[in-house]
Amino acid sequence: MISDITTPSTDSSNPLSETDKQTLLDIARESIHSAVLGGKKFKVTPDEYSDILKTTCGAFVTLHNKGKLRGCLGRMTGDLPLYKMIQEMAISASLYDYRFTPIGPDELSKIDIEISVLSPMTRIDDITEIELGKHGIFIQKGVDSGVFLPQVATETGWSREDFLGHCSRDKAGLGWTGWKSADVYIFTATILTSGD
Repeated sequence: MISDITTPSTDSSNPLSETDKQTLLDIARESIHSAVLGGKKFKVTPDEYSDILKTTCGAFVTLHNKGKLRGCLGRMTGDLPLYKMIQEMAISASLYDYRFTPIGPDELSKIDIEISVLSPMTRIDDITEIELGKHGIFIQKGVDSGVFLPQVATETGWSREDFLGHCSRDKAGLGWTGWKSADVYIFTATILTSGD
C-alpha cells in the first residue's frame, strides 16, 4: 500500500510520481534485506531515476513489526541524493537504531516501511502556526535538538502544547517548557507506507 498522508506545499511544483514512490519503497526494502542478511549492499541504478530522486532533501525511514516501532532514523536536511538518503537511512534504521535490537532475518517478512520525505524547514515565532497532523517540529537550542515527524501528533492525539513539550523534554533534553527559549521550526512531509 502506498499512501500520501500529506503532500508538502513547498514541493507541489515537483511532486513524487507513483513510480518515484514505488522506487523509494523498493530501494528501502531491498537495502534492508541485503543489510540484514549480510549480503552486498543493494545496487541502485540512478541513471534510471527521475530528477526528483536525485535532489537533496531531508528524509526519515521508520520500521514497524506488527504495529510496533522497530527503528526510525533520518536526517532533517539532505546532503545526499534522495534515493541514496533512503538507502542509507533504511540500513541504519534496521541495524543501528540504538533504541532497538537489530532487525533479524526472521522479521524481514513482517517489517512495514514508512518513508517521510521532508520539505525545507521554516522557523516560527508563534506556535499557533503549527498545524497538528500537517507539520512536524524541530526544536533546537545550542547543540541540543529534537524532532517529531508530522504523524506523531496524529498517532498520539497530543495537543499542540503536548507535542512541543514531549519533543522539548524527551527528544531535545531541554525540559517540558524548554521550547519557549529555543528555536522552533516546522516542516511538512510526503509519507509513503508499504507492507509486504
